[in-house]
Amino acid sequence: MTGGRPGGHFRPLESGDPASVAGYRLAARLGSGGMGTVYLSYTPGGHPIALKTIRPELSEDPEFRRRFRQEVRAAQRVQGLYTAPVIDYDTEGDRPWLATAYVAGPSLAAAVVEHGPLPTESVLLLLAGTAEALSVIHRAGIVHRDLKPSNVLLASDGPRVIDFGIARAADATELTGTGVSIGTPPFMSPEQAAGKKVKAASDVFALGQVAVFAARGTGAYGGGPSHAVLYRIVHEDPDLDGLPGQLGFVARCLAKDPAERPSPAEIIALCQEASPTPLRQSGSWLPEVIAAQITRQVSASAELASAPAPADPTPTVPADPTPAPRAPAPTPVHAAPTTAAPQAPTTPSFGPVVPLPRPQAPFGPSYGPPAAQQPHFTHQQPAWRPQPLPLPLPPKRNQAGKWIAIAAGVVMGLFWLGSCASALGDLGGSSGSSGDSSATGGGTGGSTGSGTLHDPEPVTYKGINIPLDYYVRFVDSPPKPIEDRSPYDNADADLYYYDVNEDALSSQGERIVLLNNSQQGSLKTCREETRYAERVSLSQLAKGTQLCVHTTSGHIALVTFKGGAPEGDPSDFVSVDLTIWRNAEEPGGG
Repeated sequence: MTGGRPGGHFRPLESGDPASVAGYRLAARLGSGGMGTVYLSYTPGGHPIALKTIRPELSEDPEFRRRFRQEVRAAQRVQGLYTAPVIDYDTEGDRPWLATAYVAGPSLAAAVVEHGPLPTESVLLLLAGTAEALSVIHRAGIVHRDLKPSNVLLASDGPRVIDFGIARAADATELTGTGVSIGTPPFMSPEQAAGKKVKAASDVFALGQVAVFAARGTGAYGGGPSHAVLYRIVHEDPDLDGLPGQLGFVARCLAKDPAERPSPAEIIALCQEASPTPLRQSGSWLPEVIAAQITRQVSASAELASAPAPADPTPTVPADPTPAPRAPAPTPVHAAPTTAAPQAPTTPSFGPVVPLPRPQAPFGPSYGPPAAQQPHFTHQQPAWRPQPLPLPLPPKRNQAGKWIAIAAGVVMGLFWLGSCASALGDLGGSSGSSGDSSATGGGTGGSTGSGTLHDPEPVTYKGINIPLDYYVRFVDSPPKPIEDRSPYDNADADLYYYDVNEDALSSQGERIVLLNNSQQGSLKTCREETRYAERVSLSQLAKGTQLCVHTTSGHIALVTFKGGAPEGDPSDFVSVDLTIWRNAEEPGGG
């Protein structure tokens, strides 16, 4: 989905396009693709935004909705200089949508098609900026999966990567086999083309292909039918003829083995080394013809912002001189609460009719004045409304019966407490000779008179295999792997196996402890150890290594690492033994 037509012109709305979405009045089309349509809109302060509506076919798929919800929340954590931040969204409505900051500038695809390949210095700056964007995206736990020239926009101060994580939401839905293409064949990695697990290194391969396209105007694996291009990606070497010598390191990005590809941080360093002068993003990083196009696009979006809104085709219903009170209209689900804008039926205005919800810190930038200075909009209320008549007071009732019942209740309560105290005394005496088995923390045994909880009985499960991007819940018996590619958004992801830049085990509770070889794993050890970490890398684990995991539900588990998938096995999983003490401490991480 590109940022607009060349020359700063925007496509007008079509007959089937909505006039507004959740109060954001749509001004023009920016582009469309397999996931949906992108429109130009504006904040109440006049700042342009790009609002994407999802295709109805995808909206109706429950699996897509679940993943889209998780990926949007994850995308809120992506706040880099070379990405377009999430401004607002609705993942629950009939037609899900997502609004991001608008980038004034053509896509790399449109710029190269119209003006030819970029100069080498511009390509180095493009590579460095896009690699920095990938670093931020990967740190948020997202793999882009569809990095391509049309998803890299050229702004006056550097590139912007868009649409990260959204293709992942559509992957593996029922629609992927019925004409919805996830990923773009000429820019797929070998593992993605072969249907294998896609990790962060797949984006590096795509970045190498983007670099070749930017510098030469053609792809690294030629053209033709998609199946032919995919075959060459998997089985043949890339065609790098005509690539400038300064970009020779791009061949490393296109290695068939993901482990041989450089990291985004290494790519930035390689770009700096290849440049004869220090790389600095400035207003002159692009050829003059593209810079002029960006200027025209900024002017065009400003003109649309000041243009009056088109007439509302909905007929106006005359007002009833004595209207009955109406129930408030349902409010769409936004990233943050919104307030209603004042109605102005006689003065046309452009832009959304609701104030822009401020992104939730620390995930989003702040737009507009601080909260205390934000304008407050309210619905206009009529000058007068009928007041309800006062109801007659009920007659006083005789209170004697109530006091008699209270007195009887107090007597019965004292009798019951005396019986309980006697029973507890007998229990304490009989248990004193057998020793005290209670420990600090909660347990399934219930609480004693002193408030101390008994130790719960441990339950052990052997040989639990957790595939990559799956998690288990300690409440299940036995724990069964559950697929979820964004487990940090699930409160019941007690132990999950995932990969961002390296394979790791983690827990939603973010309280996981790697025990030393000299420590004996037990409930006592897990309670006393407080060297909490958010995750433990698989590179830190050997067969037999033990970890303590504390969940937000109050469960404690001793995890014994047994190893991973055998050599040559196409699957990717870890095998663990679990000893679980359910309800061993107060819920909520206490």
